[in-house]
Amino acid sequence: MPTKAEKLLQDMRGSKRGWTRRDLETLYTGFGFEIRNSRGPHDMVVHPVYKQLVTSLPRHRKLAVAYVTLAIKLIEQLQTLQNEQE
Repeated sequence: MPTKAEKLLQDMRGSKRGWTRRDLETLYTGFGFEIRNSRGPHDMVVHPVYKQLVTSLPRHRKLAVAYVTLAIKLIEQLQTLQNEQE
């Protein structure tokens, strides 16, 4: 049975519109990313093992499609790196 984050990823691939910051927080943390608060209008999203996987997350409730697209790509990069290590 897929995790909540895996289900979100699948749903986001189907439609990139209408997602909230909370949805992306659930997605990122479900795949092991950390969300670090910053002083500006965006927080930083980093992976503790794969330091090259980093992006920003705005504090808006509704997000532009570009943030969802970027999140999907980042998770796919993570999965590729993890598969290479196995």
